[in-house]
Amino acid sequence: MLRLITDFDGPIVDISDRYYRVYELCLEKTRRQDQKVNHLTKTEFWELKRARVPEKEIGVISGLEEQQAEEFAQLRKKTAHTQPYFKYDELAPGAIAALEKVQQAGIDLVVLTMRRIKELDYAFDSFDLGRFFPENRCYRLSNDYAKGRDIDDKPILMGEALGKLPPASDTWMVGDTEADIMAARTHGIKVIGVLCGIRDRTSLEAFHPDLIVNDFSEAVDYLLHQSGKKAGQ
Repeated sequence: MLRLITDFDGPIVDISDRYYRVYELCLEKTRRQDQKVNHLTKTEFWELKRARVPEKEIGVISGLEEQQAEEFAQLRKKTAHTQPYFKYDELAPGAIAALEKVQQAGIDLVVLTMRRIKELDYAFDSFDLGRFFPENRCYRLSNDYAKGRDIDDKPILMGEALGKLPPASDTWMVGDTEADIMAARTHGIKVIGVLCGIRDRTSLEAFHPDLIVNDFSEAVDYLLHQSGKKAGQ
């Protein structure tokens, strides 16, 4: 049995608009009323995020003073994953068609995400995604989980998932961050990095995934091709 474990934000859902709106809010709340700032465009902001530029530095680039940039970074951390902003998330282009391909091919599909239960449920309801992920194939954080760093937390969650899932003959992870790559590497799983999320190619290459592709659709096509080749041997 071929198993595909996918991250959620990035491969399946585009979070760039949510993050940008939170950026705008935090910049407005942090600057002084008479202070001129360098309000980044969404493209400029997202390029910085994808290059792993720290939040405080984004504040400085936006024209905030050192102390303000610190406050900006803290406010962003508190705000980015709060309920009022999840409505700005959008489905990643081609994600539904790719999920349907996975389902039709009989691949065991698992979602492994740093979202909390209520946050994942909200997205499932918004985009009708529950049909692809039964309860026993959803691995996410509890609603009261105290988040640390994703790069630490995600390998732990991966370990919990692998401890509960039935054996598979071949398992792949698809994700858009270093946390996804580290989670897969920690447990000896092959991993595909996708460029449709919050990291650029340089950022992903630094963590040495097995493959880097543009998006979830390309990752699925690659796995189906590999699966077909094995079946024909």
